[in-house]
Amino acid sequence: MRVSRFRRVRYSFRVRHLAIVASLFFAVTVFAQDGQPAWTDQQKGLSELIGKLRSLPDNVRGNAQRELAFQIRALSSSPNKLRLAMGLAGRATEGDFGRDNLQEVTTTLEKALAEQKPASEDPYLELASLVRYEHMNASIDSPQFIAAMKRLEADDEARNSVSFTLADLSGRSWTLQDLKGKVVMLNFWATWCPPCRKEMPDLETLYKQFESEGFVVLGVSDDDPSKVRAFVQTQGITYPVLLDPGSKVNHLLRIEGIPKTFVYGRDGRIVAQSIDMRTKSQFLAMLQAAGLK
Repeated sequence: MRVSRFRRVRYSFRVRHLAIVASLFFAVTVFAQDGQPAWTDQQKGLSELIGKLRSLPDNVRGNAQRELAFQIRALSSSPNKLRLAMGLAGRATEGDFGRDNLQEVTTTLEKALAEQKPASEDPYLELASLVRYEHMNASIDSPQFIAAMKRLEADDEARNSVSFTLADLSGRSWTLQDLKGKVVMLNFWATWCPPCRKEMPDLETLYKQFESEGFVVLGVSDDDPSKVRAFVQTQGITYPVLLDPGSKVNHLLRIEGIPKTFVYGRDGRIVAQSIDMRTKSQFLAMLQAAGLK
């Protein structure tokens, strides 16, 4: 899902966010606007299926996403085909539904991009994020895609130079650079974000499992403090939850969608990150990169 917080209105390249999905279905509802072609019945049907993916059991959702990828790929070239491919990519990484299935989603987006060659950088950044962070394969050879990969690389390097100090719900201050020597999992979330809420029990379990080995989980939210406090108490979360008034740390770390998680090794540098909701096994794989097993 990776709910977008980029300028709060414009969807970013993290089109797995609520904003891109919402804009997709809004466009279907109002049909042609701003010069966009009207949606065909087939396209509208596919968009509705994308919207229903989250209601499917996890054990069938991967195959459903794969089938949707094939159906979108079979459409005639059009801007709506690219929008559908991006909308599907926006839902396909909300957990672990099989790498082969995600690869088909990636390939569908790549092919739609090759057909449309949009002026906007957003689709190229979306594909680049799948390649860089989900380790999917893409053979597209375009200056826009190369530029998108370089932008993500630059973003990651900039993140490694960031430190901050935030207070948790009890008023204790936490400074990132003071945590060198520990493995730190930094998780950006919000109370209104369904995939954020879904992954939190696994974060709690991992925190308890590895805390004695110098592992720290820090949740970061720019939500209203009273909502955050009530949610944390209801859910029984015991790892520190930090408040980010004004979204200052969100901006420093270039958070364009949530949930977003970074794992810092004991040297204080990022060794793994996610662009969407993760399962416990996926979180464990990230921790292994920092030496925790």
